[in-house]
Amino acid sequence: MPDQNYTVQIIAYNKDKESKPAQVKDLEKRKEPKPRVKVVDKGNGNKPSPPEEVKFFCETPAIADIVILVDGSWSIGRFNFRLVRLFLENLVTAFGVGTEKTRIGLAQYSGDPRIEWHLNAFNTKDEVIEAVRNLPYKGGNTLTGLALNYIFENSFKPEAGARTGVSKIGILITDGKSQDDIIPPSRRLRESGVELFAIGVKNADENELQEIASEPDSTHVYNVAEFDLMHTVVESLTRTVCSRVEEQHREIKALALATTGPPTELITSEVTARSFMVNWTHAPGKVEKYRVVYYPARGGKPEEVVVDGRVSSTVLKNLMSLTEYQITVFAIYAHSASEGLRGTETTLALPMASDLELYDVTENSLRAKWNAVAGASGYLILYAPLTEGLAGDEKEMKIGETHTDIELRGLLPNTEYTVTVYAMFGEEASDPVTGQETTLPLSPPRNLRISNVGSNSARLAWDPTSRKISGYRIVEVDPITTFPLKGLTSLTEYTVAIFSIYDEGQSEPLTGIFTTEEVPAQQYLEIDEVTTDSFRVTWHPLSADEGQHKLMWIPVYGGNTEEVVLREDQDSYVIEDLEPGTEYEVSLLAVLDDGSESEVVTAVGTTLFRAGIRNLVVNDETPSSLRVKWDISDSSVREFRVTYLTAQGDPAEEVVMVPGNQNNLLLKSLLSNTEYKVSVTPIYDDGDGVSVSAPGKTLPPSGPQNFRSSEEWYNRLRITWDPPSSPVKGYRIVYKPVSVAGPTLETFVGADINTILITNLLSGMDYSVKVFASQASGFSDALTGAVKTLFLGVTNLQADQIQMTSLCAKWQMHRHATAYRIVLESLQDKKKQESTVGGGTTRHCFYGLEPDSEYKISVYTKHQEIEGPSVSIMEKTQSPPTQPPTFPPTIPPAKEVCKTAKADLVFMVDGSWSIGDENFNKIINFLYSTVGALNKIGADGTQVAMVQFTDDPRTEFKLNAYKTKETLLDAIKHISYKGGNTKTGKAIKHVQDSLFTAESGNRRGIPKVIVVITDGRSQDDVNKISREMQSNGYSIFAVGVADADYSELVSIGSKPSARHVFFVDDFDAFKKIEDELITFVCETASATCPLVHKDGIDLAGFKMMEMFGLVEKDFSSVEGVSMEPGTFNVYPCYQLHKDALVSQPTNFLFRILPDTPEEPFALWEILNKNSDPLVGVILDNGGKTLTYFNYDYSGDFQTATFDGPEIRKIFYGSFHKLHIVVSKTLAKVVVDCKQVGEKAINASANLTSDGVEVLGRMVRSRGPKGNSAPFQLQMFDIVCSTSWADSDKCCELPGLITTISPLESPSDYSAIYEINGKYSSYPNTLESKLRDNEERGKNL
Repeated sequence: MPDQNYTVQIIAYNKDKESKPAQVKDLEKRKEPKPRVKVVDKGNGNKPSPPEEVKFFCETPAIADIVILVDGSWSIGRFNFRLVRLFLENLVTAFGVGTEKTRIGLAQYSGDPRIEWHLNAFNTKDEVIEAVRNLPYKGGNTLTGLALNYIFENSFKPEAGARTGVSKIGILITDGKSQDDIIPPSRRLRESGVELFAIGVKNADENELQEIASEPDSTHVYNVAEFDLMHTVVESLTRTVCSRVEEQHREIKALALATTGPPTELITSEVTARSFMVNWTHAPGKVEKYRVVYYPARGGKPEEVVVDGRVSSTVLKNLMSLTEYQITVFAIYAHSASEGLRGTETTLALPMASDLELYDVTENSLRAKWNAVAGASGYLILYAPLTEGLAGDEKEMKIGETHTDIELRGLLPNTEYTVTVYAMFGEEASDPVTGQETTLPLSPPRNLRISNVGSNSARLAWDPTSRKISGYRIVEVDPITTFPLKGLTSLTEYTVAIFSIYDEGQSEPLTGIFTTEEVPAQQYLEIDEVTTDSFRVTWHPLSADEGQHKLMWIPVYGGNTEEVVLREDQDSYVIEDLEPGTEYEVSLLAVLDDGSESEVVTAVGTTLFRAGIRNLVVNDETPSSLRVKWDISDSSVREFRVTYLTAQGDPAEEVVMVPGNQNNLLLKSLLSNTEYKVSVTPIYDDGDGVSVSAPGKTLPPSGPQNFRSSEEWYNRLRITWDPPSSPVKGYRIVYKPVSVAGPTLETFVGADINTILITNLLSGMDYSVKVFASQASGFSDALTGAVKTLFLGVTNLQADQIQMTSLCAKWQMHRHATAYRIVLESLQDKKKQESTVGGGTTRHCFYGLEPDSEYKISVYTKHQEIEGPSVSIMEKTQSPPTQPPTFPPTIPPAKEVCKTAKADLVFMVDGSWSIGDENFNKIINFLYSTVGALNKIGADGTQVAMVQFTDDPRTEFKLNAYKTKETLLDAIKHISYKGGNTKTGKAIKHVQDSLFTAESGNRRGIPKVIVVITDGRSQDDVNKISREMQSNGYSIFAVGVADADYSELVSIGSKPSARHVFFVDDFDAFKKIEDELITFVCETASATCPLVHKDGIDLAGFKMMEMFGLVEKDFSSVEGVSMEPGTFNVYPCYQLHKDALVSQPTNFLFRILPDTPEEPFALWEILNKNSDPLVGVILDNGGKTLTYFNYDYSGDFQTATFDGPEIRKIFYGSFHKLHIVVSKTLAKVVVDCKQVGEKAINASANLTSDGVEVLGRMVRSRGPKGNSAPFQLQMFDIVCSTSWADSDKCCELPGLITTISPLESPSDYSAIYEINGKYSSYPNTLESKLRDNEERGKNL
């Protein structure tokens, strides 16, 4: 365009990289140029946008110090950052810039802020515009709060060009939400007099912008949707800033005329337990407000009260009682605040209740009263019994402030109680007042009276003592005061105890004693009125109080005794149904109420004779009939009466009349298998003669036939029978084992069933079975049979290989066995060992037995869920031989190569079925020889663990199980063979999760070695877990035998395979590889710099993060450490909080933040046992230097201190990577993969192994309990090579990453991250990172 002034920039491009712009001198035009904006390329392939003209220029004479804070995070992008530069150029153009005019400074931030230029960096506007045009793009995260705090501490300072009496303006430009807290730093800036403006673009959070900016938001907050719209707010922003600069200029001038200062003479008064008054003398000048801050001196959250500037006192309320408070009073002016006026005051104790009185005591209650407490919100009453065993039964009661007299109910009688009263003030309680009182005991009855004492009874009477009595206990009775006792024993002394029953329990007893009288005997007994079948017995009755009478009679020449019990007042009885012509003995006695009897009185009487028959016989039995026969002895018999009924007394008696000349009768339709009583009575013209009776029994009904068994199995069999000819209702089957004790079992089946499968039987057992037919007349006779189940058990069981402390059992395999359960029981102490083995096993051994001891070996055979009976033998272990003279045990000597070995060594032994007992013993011998070659066993040498693996791995012993070679070798000898399938991958995972842990004895910084011995291919995946273990630094040796898969062994073993993989043809060939395996294992365990897996290769060195426990699985057990996101939010880092002082027996990446101590601290150092430093790296945040120190070969202390610009920049807050390369003659420092210095040193002395390594220890610390600085650590390695730093690319540093073209194969890299739409690769290196954090770097 004509008459315009242009600035031309030339930028070189190479793919997505660009150079800094080259400037072309301004072209002179005929007219004075007006401020213009430059033309920018928006990076979208379109033509450049036309320039925008600046419409406003601030012409006020007022000047200001303006600091612009620019967001340089990754979300902006390089192309949009050019639009930010254009916006800044337009903003600067609107002001008169110069040393004595408005000054403009600029800071850029992302993860960490940096000053691009201070306020006093440039003298002219053109210089500032030139700096804006060359402003580099930083990249990183969005930590706005950190950046605001950074410019507060660094930009508005006199040394940075800030001037007193000049307006302070802060302008923030950001495109997103901050990842940290912005409220405290923005408030500090505003309170210090800086007026803040906030410009948000695209994804900026408007609420966050309003929190940052000064008020009002309408003039101090700007937000646009896109970066190419930023020019639309330039004029409004510059006008507002210009106006506020002018207004502040006037306010500052007016304020300069006024004086400021803190208030004076802090006085506290009116102190109570919950409040006190604070007074002060007014501060000078125009005070707008006073801010009173107070908090407990012992620690707590600060509270504050703000009062009007005209007020000089306030009352602080809701305080804690008996607490010292710190008080600070600030005078708040329009644009500043004074220093604080400080003081302390202690609140009083809360008033407590007084004059506690316990009164109105009863058996279950008492009352409590006390003096009221002024100001109390209520009272808490606690009461509990003091009796042992009841002290924990404490109860509480809460009441309002108006109640000071209460009743405590539901107490235990005769119990001492303690009562405690607290005055409550909200949730706070006063000191207690306590009293004690005992409840009254329960009252027993009084005045026991005993009367009417007889031989079996007496009457009791007593007086009550309380209306609360609910009853009495003699035998539980109602609340009466008299009671008759009956059923007593004559001539017996009785003690009576009467208890009063209350709701709370029973009283003490009221007791008395009496003796019952003797029972009088009967004096008279007489027999008369005799007939052929009866006579009368007469006597004099006893007293009615003596109870009933028992009359008994029995034939003198044998028969059954009959008896009858009669009333007390009865004096005669007719005994009927007697046998004619029979002599009877009659007895009479009195039966008392307690069941005792008086003396017996007897008499003898004989019935009259009359007989008509003799020789009565019942025969010819069938199931339904009987024949009755007799001889006639009296021809005058007119007829015979034949009666019959069942022997059980069936009331339906049958009667048949037979002529006098007939002497037999067939009884039909009888019940089968039933006993009958048949009686024949001769009948005369004048009456009946003597009856004669005889028993008879019908035959049983026919039962089932032809018992047979089939389908015999180990726990079941089938029985079958033929049904009977007569009808049946069903069958009852009863069975029980013959040779062992066991219950009789039975079952029922229907009438249409003649076979049944009997289950749940014992294996190899004889059973007795009975089958009954259920018929209308009852059950038939039993059909009996004997059956036997198949035997589920081994044969030919015998002992084998009997030793002093072990023996084996072998047997002939059962063809259907799926498993065997073997039980070994000591006959001395009854202790048992039990093992379960597979169905194909024919042998099992037990170890750890006692010499010369007898054992019972039992083998139970299993078929799926069925277990057969045991087959047992007895065997005795060998007696110990005659002991020769005692010499120290012979332990295999250590081999020379193993003398210095120190490792955590785990043997993984295949215990699958394919190994077998014999070969497993060869493996044990191989382990014995291998472990015997080691030197020192335990925490100071090599720790050994062993796992036997099949389907499931079994830990035989852990790393920390044995401390001596002797005990370790003895444990190896006693390992028993397991048996099963081969799952090697699962076993390696088990070793990682269960054995290499602190609980199992794993030590940090010690080589971790695994030896795997197997004879076959694994039935699960071994590749993934093996690669993981190798990458984590484990050295794995794989030993294959016979059918082992060599390619699988190569996958399991570490690299190189020639050193870590072994193969032999059979178990007898172990000797061929024994020496070489021991040598390689011990060399691995003895290495000064062990191999570690790093970036896909094996290097000599140490993974220091693991040694300090700063890895994901261990960090939670390290006190004072937490895990945080690291660089790119992908690498984890570990926060070491203040005074954590992380240590452990025995190239950095870090940044420094505002709360990092100014005094020196050791980033890492080694201390001896006296806590004296031997070698380490020291950072001096105050002096901005780095120092490496150690002792040289002559014992002299030497240091190498590095400073300069490249060293100082690591203290500015960004991430930086530090390599310290130490050789015999040089100490070299490499910062961000760029060498920044080197210094000559002497060769180092050897270090002690008796000490510790520590992180972050303050240099001033002394002794083992020193202080440490807070920081974050992401990676820390020591590599035994001086060339490692030269090959490092520092890919963890965001500031060193440049955008590159998309990768053809991102999977070629260990990690891929998307940045600005492109892919960049960052190798998965393990270096060291240290990061202080302003918001997090505080005590845990």
